[in-house]
Amino acid sequence: MAGTREAAPARRRPDPQDAELARLTAEVHPLLVKDLDATRVAEIEGPALNRELYEWLDSPAARAAGVPTMTALDRRGVAKLLVDEIKGLGPLEPVLQDPDVSDILINGPDSAYVERRGRLERVDLYFRDEAHLLQVAQRIAGSIGRRVDEASPMVDARLADGSRVNIVIPPLALDGTAISIRRFVMREISLVQMAEQQMLSYAMALMLQIAVQARLNILVSGGTGAGKTTMMNALSREIPDGERLITIEDAAELQLQQSHVVRLETRVIGAEGTGEVDMQSLLVNTLRMRPDRIIVGEVRGAEVKEMLNAMNTGHPGSMSTLHANNPRDALTRLENMLMMGSGEIPLPALRRQIAGSVDLVIQVERLRSGHRCVTSATAIVGMEGEVVITEELWRRRPGLDAEHVFECSGRQPPWMTRVEAIGREAELMEAFRMDPRKDEAAD
Repeated sequence: MAGTREAAPARRRPDPQDAELARLTAEVHPLLVKDLDATRVAEIEGPALNRELYEWLDSPAARAAGVPTMTALDRRGVAKLLVDEIKGLGPLEPVLQDPDVSDILINGPDSAYVERRGRLERVDLYFRDEAHLLQVAQRIAGSIGRRVDEASPMVDARLADGSRVNIVIPPLALDGTAISIRRFVMREISLVQMAEQQMLSYAMALMLQIAVQARLNILVSGGTGAGKTTMMNALSREIPDGERLITIEDAAELQLQQSHVVRLETRVIGAEGTGEVDMQSLLVNTLRMRPDRIIVGEVRGAEVKEMLNAMNTGHPGSMSTLHANNPRDALTRLENMLMMGSGEIPLPALRRQIAGSVDLVIQVERLRSGHRCVTSATAIVGMEGEVVITEELWRRRPGLDAEHVFECSGRQPPWMTRVEAIGREAELMEAFRMDPRKDEAAD
């Protein structure tokens, strides 16, 4: 019937044993707070606290405090949950300890998903109710000096380990508090290792290594979770040591290995309505810090003007990422962002600025199978009339997710003279011959 509102999804039934342990933990926790010295408990490490709580749960002191009698198995489970509540983030702790989990997505007290190896799957994380989930969300925000409440119902911040967290609470989140955590994984990966994992071909890895060392300005484009930061980290490993590098990010995720790196991070507006430092301000200041290369975590607004100016006026070899579905869309997004911050400058002039600043666009994508790979490497050739001309150098052959064939166009890029300047033109020409040609595939 028109106008009828869909029913809310049914509450997922928790495992009876998990529900019973959660009920016991909720009953015991306030009794524990009253009976034990909170300061001393805070100083005890997790494993030692687990043993102490297990013994306390069966002690006369616990009986006197009103703790119900439990089996040894229940005491073990309740002790673990109590440690998670006291030392960590309660029900989130098990997935936070799983090294294979890259994203944790909580959609209210009854719905939780994680991403493992690129695949999204539902998991059983038991929150007693919305109040329990909100308490966990407030603990997360409080640990980083932020608050989340009715007056400030959204938080986007970086945790102490580098993970990115986003929190939205009711009434904005209709089905209960929503928590999204993008895990920060200290994983060093090179272009060769990416080739071994079929994220690109060995020929493409060689070409990208040469492109970085020839100081090309590179844009890494892709969707959320496609592997843009992973690609930036791999590219940055090819930068010769001895250059002064400055990174600018909203949340520090880049893992540069060079010795001379200055890391800058934006700051959001404070509770008093002051203190904000945005990407554009950091970029303007960075130009006064004598960088050899500037590496921007992601451009998404008017700061793109300063970034392109830096690329085109004395800081070759700079890099950035942005969200786009393909290289042509990436250039269109650059145009739109430039128009936001460039006033009345004609569109052809903005396009000439893009064509004169960006040398190479690397498109990364997460396939339906969860596999992340490079789908295109596209050179910016220049302008023809009022249009930016591009030339796709490599692409992943369209087809099944399990078939990772990377085809080369065989055409020489417009920046060959810069490759010749570092004496690696023969290697680049060899790379063009290593992969199958597009025209051969068409035949």
